[in-house]
Amino acid sequence: MHSVLLQTFNFSRLLSNVQLKRNAHYARTSAKAMHRSIRRSQAEVYTQLPFLFQTFLSLNGISTAVKMAQMNAPIILLKEGTDTSQGKPQILSNINACSTIADAVRTTLGPRGMDKLIVDNKGGVVISNDGATILKTLDIVHPAAKTLVDIAKSQDSEVGDGTTSVTLLAGEFLKQFKPFIEEGVHPQVIVRAIRKALVMALKKISDIAVHIKKDDAKELRELLEKCAATALSSKLVAAHKEFFSCMVVDAVQMLDDLLPLNMIGIKKVQGGSLQDSLLVAGVAFKKTFSYAGFEMQPKKYSNPKIALLNVELELKAEKENAEVRVDSVQEYQNIVDAEWKILYEKLDSIHKSGAKVVLSKLPIGDVATQYFADRDMFCAGRVPEEDMKRTMKACGGSIQTSVQNMKSDVLGSCETFEEIQVGGE
Repeated sequence: MHSVLLQTFNFSRLLSNVQLKRNAHYARTSAKAMHRSIRRSQAEVYTQLPFLFQTFLSLNGISTAVKMAQMNAPIILLKEGTDTSQGKPQILSNINACSTIADAVRTTLGPRGMDKLIVDNKGGVVISNDGATILKTLDIVHPAAKTLVDIAKSQDSEVGDGTTSVTLLAGEFLKQFKPFIEEGVHPQVIVRAIRKALVMALKKISDIAVHIKKDDAKELRELLEKCAATALSSKLVAAHKEFFSCMVVDAVQMLDDLLPLNMIGIKKVQGGSLQDSLLVAGVAFKKTFSYAGFEMQPKKYSNPKIALLNVELELKAEKENAEVRVDSVQEYQNIVDAEWKILYEKLDSIHKSGAKVVLSKLPIGDVATQYFADRDMFCAGRVPEEDMKRTMKACGGSIQTSVQNMKSDVLGSCETFEEIQVGGE
């Protein structure tokens, strides 16, 4: 029994040793295979590493370039197509544009100056030799040229004449400065020289100025008439400059020492000749739209009281924000009677104030026109605001926005009020 067991155990140990050797062989074979696989993988990695490195650098370079482009991208504040040119070329372009404007009015200067015939895009025709009128009519686009136009407008507004001269002077100055700009002289250097020249010019003008003695009224008037005639020499009325120069001097001498030129009004009337023009030592306005009954009103007063209103004296149907609910015909009649009562109360208040002439910026209806005609009063509605203000300053009083409890102390007065026909109107 023991010998059999021992032999069996020995045989088992032999099988175990064989199995261990076989496992060890398999382990060595697997290890060699794994080693070869690792070596092959490392070789592939080493082979692909330069490509991967280059790819990383390329991507990094693109990212850096994009960031640099974003940092250096221009910020656009102006509309597309806006001209942002600057420097010497732009200055020369401005000078050339202003020179073109000066050449457009050059032939209108002086006693032998010619008129310009200008036709706009709507077919309107303008004939003038006035520099400001011509430049305002032209459709100018260049910004520097527009500045020259503004200079002419300012001259016309402040002085009333010399618009062509100031335009030509500005254009000639720029023409003389052009060579210095081309040679590289800085514009600020030229500006400083202009300011010095301005001081010298003003001093020279003061030295050669002619002083007028206001004590001699005859000499003063003769000098003023010569100045007015000189300004009219290049106008369409040059053939009648003596007639109009006397009229202009008379108008100016009627003003006070402050010379408010806006108090001189000019009314254009068709018909008649230039010699039919006249100067009114007062206020004149065109006949306004009137209703039936106007012809029955008196057309001449002596020392009348004048009521200046900004009130509508007319019955009108309400078209907006009006809603009335009535249950019977009597209620509707009551509303109508109330409207008539309000209108007549206004008219009675004006009549009781003592006014003989009623002028209003707003319409005066047919009922009010007939009411005033029955009481020998004159009325005119839709009078221009400018004429109302001039009437107020000339005749006194004040423009009323309400006629309730109207008193005589708010009325103006004049020496004579009359309606006359001038020309074909």
